[in-house]
Amino acid sequence: MNERLWGVKDVAEYLGIPVQTIYQWRTKNYGPPGRRMGKHVRFVPEEVRAWVASLSREVA
Repeated sequence: MNERLWGVKDVAEYLGIPVQTIYQWRTKNYGPPGRRMGKHVRFVPEEVRAWVASLSREVA
């Protein structure tokens, strides 16, 4: 892994959604996998991309 870990703001920007949505998803055990590091949450960029790829292509 050569890429730096992403913070919540990075993931929100990548997905084009508000930061608060990431936090809401985490309380519902939804969204890309994140890791708590002290008081911070960090994401592996490749895992975020894999999570997006795993989503259904159907529009709700």
